Amino acid sequence: MNQPKIWLSSPHMGGTELEYIQEAFDTNWIAPVGTNITEFENDLEKYLSKNLFVTALNSATSAIHLGLILLNVKKDDIVICQSFTFAASANPILYLGATPVFVDSELETWNLCPIALEEAILDTISKGKKPKAIITVHLYGVPYKIDEIRTIANKYNIPILEDSAEALGSCYKGQKCGTFGDISVFSFNGNKIITTSGGGAIVTQNYELKKKAEFLASQSKDEAPHYQHSELGYNYQMSNINAGIGRGQMKVLNEHIILRREMHDFYVALFEKTPEISVFSTSSPDYFSNYWLTSILVNPDETKNGINRETIRLALLDSNIECRPLWKPMHLQPLYKDYPFYGNNVSETLFEKGLSLPSGSNLTDSDKERISTALLNLLS
Repeated sequence: MNQPKIWLSSPHMGGTELEYIQEAFDTNWIAPVGTNITEFENDLEKYLSKNLFVTALNSATSAIHLGLILLNVKKDDIVICQSFTFAASANPILYLGATPVFVDSELETWNLCPIALEEAILDTISKGKKPKAIITVHLYGVPYKIDEIRTIANKYNIPILEDSAEALGSCYKGQKCGTFGDISVFSFNGNKIITTSGGGAIVTQNYELKKKAEFLASQSKDEAPHYQHSELGYNYQMSNINAGIGRGQMKVLNEHIILRREMHDFYVALFEKTPEISVFSTSSPDYFSNYWLTSILVNPDETKNGINRETIRLALLDSNIECRPLWKPMHLQPLYKDYPFYGNNVSETLFEKGLSLPSGSNLTDSDKERISTALLNLLS
């Protein structure tokens, strides 16, 4: 009999979520409005510990889309985006008819390279168009080079849209990720560190922007006794039921971060005597990662019998253990291959050699034993 599947990152309930869902049913707020939404937003604002405003939405993709609108991105504008990321970071650029310009990563954080970023800005300016926004990403929960990127953004007066979809709970110099951008976003998809089943949030720096985000997310309904619309709107609101899940999940967020970091430590110990495989880790105490996913780099030139990332992926798959290659960079994707790219193909090398391993906060000792056995059997 096949053993049960070990997932890369599955939902992990805390136990109180059903209380808030039941509250929504008991009060008949089965709608995209209600107490759960307000309280979930309040919980997030308190957690971020900054004077910021959170608006819950139905996905982080929606949040990025609205964020670009709030930054006044329009058709034919240029938006710089980290290439090494999930497609949802970039797709909203095309929603608006703008042009994405992709920038490579650096090896320390795997995130936006400051050198390539400035090269991209200068080159686009020399061609007559200054970028309208920069989309930064905290990949796998590791903060990007925040000080360097902010210095460049300020130098050219370009706002930052901070994609913290994978980084709830991560910090830079003690400050929470999701508080560094002119606008920031989070994801609460089923595989994230906490979930609302499907959902996201946009973080803004003033109340007026929050109200504008709420307006756009609710089909841009004007104040009138009838339905009247002067602006293009979107159906991006979060359900009161989903927000109830979020309220319960906020109670276990810190515990989930501890457990994810323990999974990272598990892999560090597992590969301690395997120098040809390195576990992606923060390199400075300034960077605190939630280690949403723990990832490795495999050097096939140094492993026995030329074992590479795909060999490991297939071996784990044979043991019914899910793992996944790192994000395929946007500039290599068929949809985006014809858009500008700046850098030295660092992200391409990471994609070729990298693998994300099961990292869920709900993995058991038995799961760890199966993962360890499958990996060590292959490597030995």
